[in-house]
Amino acid sequence: MLIGICGSLCAGKTEVAKYLETKHNFTVIRIEETNNSNSDGGRNCASWTDGEKSYPSCKSLLDYITRHWSKRFVILGMGLVEPKALETFLRRPFFLLLSVDAPTLVRWQRYQKRAGSSSLKQTFESFVQECDTDMYHPDHGIAHLVQKSTVRLLNTTDSLERLHQNLDALKLEDESRLRPGWDAYFMQLASLAARRSNCMKRRVGCVLVRGKRVISTGYNGTPRNLVNCNEGGCKRCNNGTEGGVGLMTCLCIHAEENALLEAGRERVGDGATLYCDTCPCLTCSIKIVQVGITEVVYSHGYSMDAESLKLVGSNLQSSTLYV
Repeated sequence: MLIGICGSLCAGKTEVAKYLETKHNFTVIRIEETNNSNSDGGRNCASWTDGEKSYPSCKSLLDYITRHWSKRFVILGMGLVEPKALETFLRRPFFLLLSVDAPTLVRWQRYQKRAGSSSLKQTFESFVQECDTDMYHPDHGIAHLVQKSTVRLLNTTDSLERLHQNLDALKLEDESRLRPGWDAYFMQLASLAARRSNCMKRRVGCVLVRGKRVISTGYNGTPRNLVNCNEGGCKRCNNGTEGGVGLMTCLCIHAEENALLEAGRERVGDGATLYCDTCPCLTCSIKIVQVGITEVVYSHGYSMDAESLKLVGSNLQSSTLYV
């Protein structure tokens, strides 16, 4: 695993690297600086770690990590990685990009403590200017790194204990962050399907799976050849009708219904699992049971009444709330 750390000045990048090194046995590495590049917080890492290794280029660093992919590494100085090289990092299955940020005033206070009575101490205005240059410079700004980061940490506290608690909760060392488990994978596909929804009330996506293979997908909205809901096709949804009211007049097909219609009972077969980013309603639950689905996994609650929960609980092997 290779974790790259980027972020604004005095956001706490070095402390995060220290945490990974001391608590999770990461080895600190870096790319050697050049005169026209930004070090992105890697300036002081040699002062606190003996295990640091530096590499002359992104290619040499990636070649080394590829040969030692089972070990743990953390890289400071991601500002040296140009946009084209960043894409190479992001395509590697062992790489995770973390961005660290904090409010400007908090970072300024940290800078003052760090600078002490140094003659090089800046004014607040010059500090902000340096931060803006570090982030947005057209040649070596790190904004492109922050934008592509996989995980974002807001470090608002000066308490190392609190920072470590937040990092413990993030579980950066967890391998599933690099390659999601099956539930996370299919739930992400359901969330992606939801983006195709045209329902004015709520976007919902669904994926029907058997044997870890996708059978069908679905999202909610008006039926084929009807005007889309978000274009006025369903009067109930466009009138802002309260949830649970006037359902018989709604023209939108639910995501679960669309997935089941696409698959058909024969293709569903035995042992299928339905992933939905929102808990199925009673009407959909009846159909889910009827086609023989054995498990439902959902990520967001809904106004599913007791009868729907009872129906699912008594006819399926399991119903899981995925967080």
